[in-house]
This record gives sequence, structure tokens and C-alpha cells, in this order.
Amino acid sequence: MAEHSLRVEAVVLRHNDWGEADRLLSLYTREQGKLRTIAKGVRRMRSRKAGHLEPFTRVALMLARGRDFWIITQAETVDAYLPLGEDLVRIGYAAYVIELLDRFTYEEGENRALYSLLVDTLGRVTHEPDPFLAVRYYEMRLFDLVGFRPNLFECMQCGSVIKPQDQFFSAERGGVLCPKCGSGAPATRPVSMQTLKFMRHFQRSSYPEACRAVLSPSVQAEMESLHQFFITYLLERALNTPAFLREVRGKNK
Repeated sequence: MAEHSLRVEAVVLRHNDWGEADRLLSLYTREQGKLRTIAKGVRRMRSRKAGHLEPFTRVALMLARGRDFWIITQAETVDAYLPLGEDLVRIGYAAYVIELLDRFTYEEGENRALYSLLVDTLGRVTHEPDPFLAVRYYEMRLFDLVGFRPNLFECMQCGSVIKPQDQFFSAERGGVLCPKCGSGAPATRPVSMQTLKFMRHFQRSSYPEACRAVLSPSVQAEMESLHQFFITYLLERALNTPAFLREVRGKNK
């Protein structure tokens, strides 16, 4: 990135106060992937940029190259996802979507497919009656785009085709193990055939196709738990947002 200025569209992932009036922001941009930027003077009362640079906000920005960071010189909101502010459960899901992308990405350049997935998912979490399917679909697509697509059709150890019966899922191997290979294997959890069926469906379907799925509460819980198990193994640490999400969902029951 040799340019002295950039015009980008981005989603604000997070921010931290810097100095007396500035703020450091982590962005995921359509044109350059993840970027660290600084908004000078944005914490002052009269700053015109402050309202455009909150987490979850989709913004159009003009950036100027600084010594250490890109400097935000202009900011205009594209979508503030305003309904999120009215629903703690939706805020929890949106925070989870943001944290997941933040943990799996680095400042490694453009990935328009990942940016589109992020924007589409934030829109779905904001407006759809139940964000659950949108978030599970997001996880599956993100696994693909960051290089961790799980193998759900053949045993990762013996190579045999998975039969219609309960199996095991190995985070270490990155896919399914048959009952013979999975029993006692490390970093492995049982997975019911019903849950595996829906994971396969989400993996190979478009979003409108995936949304036709009708999951029982037990399958929803198992799929969510299995995805978290895989994510925690890949990142070597648990995410922060699932605990908050469990708390606010529990209060809404």
C-alpha cells in the first residue's frame, strides 16, 4: 500500500482510546482487509466523526498515510444497523460476529468475500426474526474463507465414507471420525447424525437454501456447542462474547 491516501468502505471492529483525544480503531475494509487506523480528536465534544466510528458501524472513509497508522480524515455512515441498539440478544450476536472475524484475521490484504460475508451477516442479525441460522451459516462460511473448512463426509483417519449413524467430530483432525476411529481419540466430541446432516447442509448451500432448515432445540444446541469447540481449538482460547450471549438469551426466555 504505497498510496498516500485511500478511500475505503469498512466495518468498525473495535476501538481504544489513545492519548488525550484520539482513538485507535481496528477496521475490516472491503479494499484492504483489516487495517489499524487512528481518528484524531474524535473524543472531543465537537468532533464530527465520532458518531460514524462506533463498533458495528459500516462506514465510507478517507484515510491518509501517517507514520504508524492510517489517519481517518473523513467518515460517513453507510449503515449503522440501528435496530441492534434495541435488542441485547442481537447486540450479543453482532459482537460475536465481529469478534470471530477479528480473531481469525490479520493485516494481510483484501478479501472481498470475507467482507461481503461480514456485511451480509450483520444485516441478517439486525433484521431477521431469529439470528441463530444466520450466525451458524456465518461460522461455516468463515471456516471456508480462512482455510479451516471441516471435512464432514469421510472419516479423517481411515478415509471411509461416513454412514447414516452417530459419529465423532475431531477438532484436531478438522473433521469427522467414524465410530471405530473416533472412540477415545484426543480433541474429539460425539456428533449426532441429525446435527451432522445440518452442518453438511449449511456447508454446501446458499444462504436462502440454508434458511429452509428447521432445527430442533437439541440440534441447535449441539451445533452451536460443536462449532464453539472447533473454534476454541483453532484459536487456542475461548472467545469472550459467547458468555455474554448466553446470559442475555437466558434472560429473554
